[in-house]
Amino acid sequence: MNVERRRARAAAVLGRQPASLGPVPGERPAPGVVTGEIRDVSPHLLVLENADGDEVRLVIAPWATAWHGGDAAPADLPLGARAIVRTAGEYGRVADRIWVDITRFTGKILRVHGTRDLTVELDCGPHRGRRTITIPYRATGRIQVRYPRLEPGYLFDAIGTLGKGNPTALFPAASQPPYRADAVPAPPLTYDVPSVQVGSAVWSDAFDEDERGAAYPRLERSDAECDQVGVTCAALPYLALGSALRVENQCTGRSAVVPIVACGCLTGRFCDRCVECGTSERGRIVELSPASFVELGGELSRGCFNAGIGLG
Repeated sequence: MNVERRRARAAAVLGRQPASLGPVPGERPAPGVVTGEIRDVSPHLLVLENADGDEVRLVIAPWATAWHGGDAAPADLPLGARAIVRTAGEYGRVADRIWVDITRFTGKILRVHGTRDLTVELDCGPHRGRRTITIPYRATGRIQVRYPRLEPGYLFDAIGTLGKGNPTALFPAASQPPYRADAVPAPPLTYDVPSVQVGSAVWSDAFDEDERGAAYPRLERSDAECDQVGVTCAALPYLALGSALRVENQCTGRSAVVPIVACGCLTGRFCDRCVECGTSERGRIVELSPASFVELGGELSRGCFNAGIGLG
């Protein structure tokens, strides 16, 4: 059963209307998000081809910034590359921030080999399979400061670029947890689960292009069809696929209601903190699609924001 049917059936059983998905109206309009392949670019105009094959033309704001493995001038972005664009303006046709070929490598280390450039094999969980990535020599120092144990069995999380068939990790997305992936600290004992859970929100590129949604660490095993789900150091309630989550970026004050569309069994193994605006509580409580992350004011190249979640 797909997520939309799950939501509709749950609402019918509870005798209420399904929650309205998307940004929650506030004092400031939520940024828009456009994704697609770069077809043309100049200092003032960006042309993308979206997943439906339609052309999208965006005016590049004078203050716009871009990321392509690091800070880049928007006019220098390569044709044919994949872009995620945060937009502004009344009609959402002004490019404000552009990320090109950005990706994220999150998983358990299986093997590391190499002397200068390192090759790392990752187990990215039962739903995402294995990935082989490269850490170029210029990035090894920066990554190993935050990930001193590049050893089998430990967790790994870095941001980089897809490249042309050569996924490359460029900098750490967080600090390495001190425990092995199969030794996650237990959540605190509590008999009163609060209506709003706090922790960190992260993003993943495991979602479909332009998809709005979330992966959640504590789903019912029978519902998620995953024997690794439910592991987390945060005192999260059990939910089901199709449930609607209200996610608030506590750094920007923006909120959105997003559906749980995937199992977050790997996300829950990270018992770390986000320090975007103060220090969050321990635990990754939700993993968002890139589009949902950006709509909530998140910076993809920073990797997380302090978050609060509740039922939508």
